[in-house]
Amino acid sequence: MQTILITGGAGFIGSHLTRLFVTKYPDYHIVNLDNLTYAGNLENLKDIESSSNYEFVKGDIADLDFLTTLFTKYNFTGVLHCAAESHVDRSITDPLAFVTTNVVGTVSLLQAAKEHWKGNMEGKMFYHISTDEVYGSLGAEGFFYENTSYDPRSPYSASKASSDHFVRAFHHTYHLPIKISNCSNNYGPFHFPEKLIPLCIHNIIHNKPLPIYGKGENVRDWLYVEDHVRAIDTIFHKGKVGETYNIGGHNEWTNIDLIKELCKQMDVKLARPAGTSAQLITFVKDRAGHDLRYAIDATKLETELGWTPSLQFEEGLSKTIDWYLSNNEWLANVTSGNYQKYYEGMYGGEES
Repeated sequence: MQTILITGGAGFIGSHLTRLFVTKYPDYHIVNLDNLTYAGNLENLKDIESSSNYEFVKGDIADLDFLTTLFTKYNFTGVLHCAAESHVDRSITDPLAFVTTNVVGTVSLLQAAKEHWKGNMEGKMFYHISTDEVYGSLGAEGFFYENTSYDPRSPYSASKASSDHFVRAFHHTYHLPIKISNCSNNYGPFHFPEKLIPLCIHNIIHNKPLPIYGKGENVRDWLYVEDHVRAIDTIFHKGKVGETYNIGGHNEWTNIDLIKELCKQMDVKLARPAGTSAQLITFVKDRAGHDLRYAIDATKLETELGWTPSLQFEEGLSKTIDWYLSNNEWLANVTSGNYQKYYEGMYGGEES
């Protein structure tokens, strides 16, 4: 029986990953470790919280003594490391928090795994879930490949790049069995509304401005979150030890075109006259160090392991909107109080 530690399992990607493993692998014991910071929400897992093969533990991945005790108690055979500070804007205002969680936390997990598995690495796996942002910024053409040189441009991407390097270093130095995946932008249910799509869904519902950085020309490759966690499942079970796999959706959109599509779908779903939501688009001062374009080449994952995305963006966006419209209580809970003040401060200023 495998006992799998999933870190950050109450967050956006982590909750989808936890749900997949709990439901798909009833013989696995899944332990969800989350510190329940602002984006960690156990409401994301209400449907599986009573499952016999699932257990939640609250704790900090940067606390090595705590992790050492946890590994001793559960004797983990695998780690799916998803916990991370992930919002670029927050990394600009508080870079040290990203160093603590993304770098110190990752190294603490690696150290705990190395010490617990020392002398018996057979059948063990440390899977590190990372981002395409470590590669930097692309021009109008080209793609990120697994061997693309790292060129992080924000405190967030720098912290993730550092954690990637530490994972590889533990593999080469200590022979820790590892796998890494770098994924493009995710979207879907349970996404905390500081990110572009859920933020704009929330604001359209309440007739608030839709803040778009610069002229909205930045390009991102979008992947439905359930496709991402299916890829993680495939890599965890079938990928080669020591390898990196890029995960992408083949769905490149400029921010402004994405929001226009979102506005169009929201008008239909809310029975508003066409063009109503688009009138809320507000251009704000561009983010410092804003990368122009990300685009993933996922050929290695597709050809070697047979994974492909199941949804194109328009369909996935429609499913995402439907979920938020059907879960008003969840959305209201996570956008209340201090978070409301946070994003008003972050996105409040119009660009002249």
